Amino acid sequence: MRPVQSKPMTARLADIAAQAGVSEATVSRVLNGKPGVAAATRESVLAALDVLGYERPVRLRQRSAGLVGLITPELENPIFPALAQVIGQGLTRQGYTPVLATQTPGGSTEDELTEMLVERSVSGIIFVSGLHADTTADMTRYDKLRGQGVPFVLVDGFSPKVQAPFISPDDRAAMRLAVTHLISLGHTRIGLALGPKRFVPVVRKIEGFVRAMQDHFGLTPEQIESEFVQHSLYTLEGGQAATSALLDRGCTAIVCASDMMALGAIRAARQRGLSVPREVSVVGFDDSPLIAFTDPPLTTIRKPVTAMGQAAVRALLEEIGGTPAPHSEFVFMPELVVRGSTASVPVREPGVTARS
Repeated sequence: MRPVQSKPMTARLADIAAQAGVSEATVSRVLNGKPGVAAATRESVLAALDVLGYERPVRLRQRSAGLVGLITPELENPIFPALAQVIGQGLTRQGYTPVLATQTPGGSTEDELTEMLVERSVSGIIFVSGLHADTTADMTRYDKLRGQGVPFVLVDGFSPKVQAPFISPDDRAAMRLAVTHLISLGHTRIGLALGPKRFVPVVRKIEGFVRAMQDHFGLTPEQIESEFVQHSLYTLEGGQAATSALLDRGCTAIVCASDMMALGAIRAARQRGLSVPREVSVVGFDDSPLIAFTDPPLTTIRKPVTAMGQAAVRALLEEIGGTPAPHSEFVFMPELVVRGSTASVPVREPGVTARS
């Protein structure tokens, strides 16, 4: 039998050059560690190597500047892997090695994962949707961490009791975008499906939703919260349960606090024989990967994941470098992405009359 021949280097150079958008000569210079190549070009070639699955030559492997922990609540919601990828790439470009630590039901807690990372002498930690977002949680755990000399940044959530950089989307503005869009389609009975009220993003979404409904329909906050707001879990099943309750109250449009909940909302409508969007409109939140390919494609509020992830990395590196970022909240504006799950209000609607 003839030995299997490996792929010729010329073909590899061509592949890498095409992927990086540079010449084969430039690829050769990078792979051989020769000078005269711009840093951005070199990074493009290294990224092309990684994308195509080629192993980097030993001389090009960066020595890690240290470990950085990233703690997320779970990975079932695709927005968390998307955010982890942005943060991981940002850290890697700066020479750090990201260590992903994920909480699981019945598994390690945030405190246990934090302790594990500290024991491994991480240079810093980024917390995503952690206990800092829970208004009932004890925030002294973060004071303890700062006392240990570990820099950290907190994403999605805010507490005035914690001295650290916070990175958040503008949840209030997100709800105003969603409600305004649905009102422009003629909807007046608009429901809000979201998670438990103890979480900061939930409180802020309710505030934005109530203000938008007040401005257009003149209802009291108490009326809006009792009739048009339904709490549940941040899952598909949670969205389904919350939507069922809101449909019972005559809602023709549902704003959901996550794309996963929105998929549950669509399921709840269809179980009743209702068409989405012809009879019920649904708006999600996050613009998770692949959500544009659902049936129907989901109208959603796009969370600025890239900007938030990059900001979290910058803030942490400033903390690590000894020039701390301001201990305040950096808020990023979301974007309404209109697709196929929202449409004009059904002809027959037992509606609330808008103020003239």
